[in-house]
Amino acid sequence: MPKYKRILLKLSGEALMGIKQYGIDENRLMEYAKQIKKASELGIEIGIVIGGGNIFRGMTGESNGFDRVKGDYMGMLATVINGLAIQSALESLHCQSTLITAIEMSPVGHRYSKDGVEEALKNQQIVIFTFGTGNPYFTTDTAATLRAIEMEAEVLLKGTRVDGVYNADPEKDSSAVRYDKLTFEEAYEKELKIMDLTAITLCSENNLPVIVFNMNTEGNLLKLLKGEMIGTFVNNQ
Repeated sequence: MPKYKRILLKLSGEALMGIKQYGIDENRLMEYAKQIKKASELGIEIGIVIGGGNIFRGMTGESNGFDRVKGDYMGMLATVINGLAIQSALESLHCQSTLITAIEMSPVGHRYSKDGVEEALKNQQIVIFTFGTGNPYFTTDTAATLRAIEMEAEVLLKGTRVDGVYNADPEKDSSAVRYDKLTFEEAYEKELKIMDLTAITLCSENNLPVIVFNMNTEGNLLKLLKGEMIGTFVNNQ
């Protein structure tokens, strides 16, 4: 029996690179799709937000001379490419999904509307949200939080390359300590890089819990959904 009925899964674009230095690793993509399909088969209603950092990141572009607004739009377009890749992988597994865009992008996907998302979820379609919030200066973490709140998800699951939130970067510091549980206030005070401040504030104000976990470990998503304590749990208490 799954612990949750409706979730938002946030995936980083960088994670899709797998062993590559850029773009999409087809093996990693299929690993993710298979895990998501198994979650859907439990009867869980699933929304997905994917980043675009494996293709282009707006803030990085700005540091290299790009106009910030244009750079952010390029990054949002990258999320559409990743979303289409996930949709294609799911469809190859005979798993129904629909791709939602924050702006009009017919025939690539459907323009976002709460009623349309609700109908898709009720029909057991996996909803893939792309193009961020549709506005520059907002991260995909903020987009994920916004969509999770709008679709009334019970939890935001942030799938990363590490197994939770640490007091330092575990990929660079072997002495880094992992937290099992945190409050949003503690995350802010300790300046932990869970999500940007806008996303954390939205989660806190709307009582949306976040679980940060390692999506690259096969089976972790299913274990989480069945109630096992994996990763770091972040909420208001």
